[in-house]
Amino acid sequence: MAPFHSFLLSLLLAAGSVNAHKNSWTRRSVSELAQSVNPVSRYPSTGLKIYDSNSPVITYEGKWSTAKSELAMSGSLRTTQERGASFSLAFTGSGIEWLGDCDKFHGYAQVYLDGKGEEKVDLSCEVTNSRQRRRLFRRTGLGTGQHVIKIVNIGQPSSQSRLSTSAMNIDALVVMPGWTLNAGSSSPQKPLSVMVQNQTHQRRGILLSGGGPPRPKWELSRHGTTGVAAMQLSIVSPSHAIIFDKVEHNPLMINGHGAWAALYDLNTDAVRPLEMKTNSFCAGGAFLSNGTLVSVGGAPVDKPGFGDINGLQAIRLFHPCEWEYAEKCEVYENLARIHMASSRWYPTSARLDDGSIIIVGGSTRGDYINNPGMNNPTIEFWPPKGIHGSNGMPIPMQFLKDTLNANLFPIVFLLPDGKLFIAANNDAMIYDWRKNVEKRLPSLPNGVRITYPMTGVGLLLPLTYENDYTPEVMICGGSNLSDTTPPEQLSTQDPASAQCVRMVLTEQGIALGWQVEQMPEPRVMPDAVILPTGEIVIVNGGKSGLAGYGNLKNQVGQSNADNPVLTPVIYNPRAPRGKRFCRDEEMPTSSIPRLYHSVATLTPRGDIMIAGSNPNFDRSEVRYATEYRVEWLSPPYMRLDRPSFEEVPHSVEFREEFTVRLSDAVGEGQEVKVALMDFGFVSHSVHMNSRHVWLPANVREDAAEISVTAPPHEKIYPPGPAWLFVLVDGVPSQGFKIMVGAREPQAVIDNIISKGSRQAKPVA
Repeated sequence: MAPFHSFLLSLLLAAGSVNAHKNSWTRRSVSELAQSVNPVSRYPSTGLKIYDSNSPVITYEGKWSTAKSELAMSGSLRTTQERGASFSLAFTGSGIEWLGDCDKFHGYAQVYLDGKGEEKVDLSCEVTNSRQRRRLFRRTGLGTGQHVIKIVNIGQPSSQSRLSTSAMNIDALVVMPGWTLNAGSSSPQKPLSVMVQNQTHQRRGILLSGGGPPRPKWELSRHGTTGVAAMQLSIVSPSHAIIFDKVEHNPLMINGHGAWAALYDLNTDAVRPLEMKTNSFCAGGAFLSNGTLVSVGGAPVDKPGFGDINGLQAIRLFHPCEWEYAEKCEVYENLARIHMASSRWYPTSARLDDGSIIIVGGSTRGDYINNPGMNNPTIEFWPPKGIHGSNGMPIPMQFLKDTLNANLFPIVFLLPDGKLFIAANNDAMIYDWRKNVEKRLPSLPNGVRITYPMTGVGLLLPLTYENDYTPEVMICGGSNLSDTTPPEQLSTQDPASAQCVRMVLTEQGIALGWQVEQMPEPRVMPDAVILPTGEIVIVNGGKSGLAGYGNLKNQVGQSNADNPVLTPVIYNPRAPRGKRFCRDEEMPTSSIPRLYHSVATLTPRGDIMIAGSNPNFDRSEVRYATEYRVEWLSPPYMRLDRPSFEEVPHSVEFREEFTVRLSDAVGEGQEVKVALMDFGFVSHSVHMNSRHVWLPANVREDAAEISVTAPPHEKIYPPGPAWLFVLVDGVPSQGFKIMVGAREPQAVIDNIISKGSRQAKPVA
């Protein structure tokens, strides 16, 4: 095998090793725990949630080992002697206890609650044999809601010990529900908020239903800064999002220059810069079946002094990185050995059912709009495939010639039959990539264009087993301005489009054509985020102008767009036409304009992270300024009594029936649903690979156990990382990351081309 291919194969195998072991553990009764904790907890046992040291929802950082103990909750403890090693848990409740043991070998630990230093705990005790199941830390009165506890081994021996070692361990964490205790009472008194939650929980359709008792509301909060302008965004682990920007003078620094990539801690808002070599300006991204995020394309060098490299042919790899504080997570680049076969600015990438990705379109340099002189009307694959006589080189696509000029960042989704839906400019098609056959669809109505710079947003609507996973696409916003009009004849005040169109991609649905409806207001550059419930939230964008900067008349600063839309709108795809859009009168309104280079994504918590907006050549303070502040849009279910996981497999195979165990039993008559999701890779309103699949699910005889059936094959959900949500009466749990079809990407490896077949060299 050629050196390049050996290197590539080793990368795939190293990054793709997946632990398919399914954790399991025993549960002792709550009463057993209450009797064994020393001192005895004064809280009533009913409603406590207990997470032993093997629970998959506890995140470990550093070197940990397992020590067997018959007295431990699961028959074992997790223990560490490494300085800085930690464990953490995101939980919903009003209090928490940490159970472990103590002896003369233990030192100090630092406890953090919600990112703030809470207490330095002395874990030592002068005994020969360790004292087990001790309450090492307890905090109550937190206020019902979401919290994060993190406990760090300080690595400092206790003052009571003359030994140099300093151990720390965990037996279990005990989460207390949102109760308050009246003086002199031994029974819990539920506050009004919990009573309202329980009443709301009894009805279905919590987001859009009217009437009934008072319900929680949508909330918008602002905390955290990205450090780099958030041009591209993707959730890469339960604790982190990755952000890519173009090369510019961001405030976050690395190695003496402004960073243009960062990891954002979803729990603490901490930001860690990432070193990048190639200019990632307007790149695409997607996950391989082994969980590696692949960033593709970019731009030439346009700012001297940064030492960056032309990113037009770049391939950047971010291997699966689950460390909570991500000190060891890095972007891998080796442009001399790993690169695309052609230059691509504004490409789209999509996950395929064989575990690889397809890279579609782009331009060979940057300009206001694409044109025949810089158009790249081809596709290629990564890892490369020698199909259709290509020998691993780009494969021409007629559709990308016919859709000039506004065809950059095309909308691409994998369909349940393995073909691709592709839309660009005013047109759409179904593409069979295995046969290299294009099937044109009807053009979008009313002359509306939906790809850069007339940017709209497209989604594959939730797939469900109930209709045999029949695909339907939706495209909203954009502009009906001409793609041949010179920019100096266009204005930032030209109205955007409010049009939304849907099409069922069956023979009958295509014959019916696009079904048209209208958003409450026009939007160019909107973002559309699918919730676990299947509803869609539309945020960001402007009412007028186009994407890009520095071209149109009446620029606002350098922005080509104006009149930002500041209030989200909810879309229910299951409602009758004409009644799908809903804007609650109390829907929160932002004060931050989010125009060109804005992003939004669902997080594992179930809320929406909103960031970015930088319609400027470089960092700027003029209107509309480069925006680093992060907003969080929280649906009402965030304040309800949500289901929580006690046991979830980390990996499932296609067609496999697997078990999810909840912390609380499902009540009689309550509806249970399970959603499998890809949050996507978001840039320029293109939500690459965004996906929502309803899975068959049944409550077992033990009402806390849910039997779930994985997708029937790789075309329904492409192999690789996914997020699992369980919904009880419409209220979703937090998302749990699993691997679907976890295996070596053999279909990818089989298609790695032979020695010497790729002759293209990276552009200097």
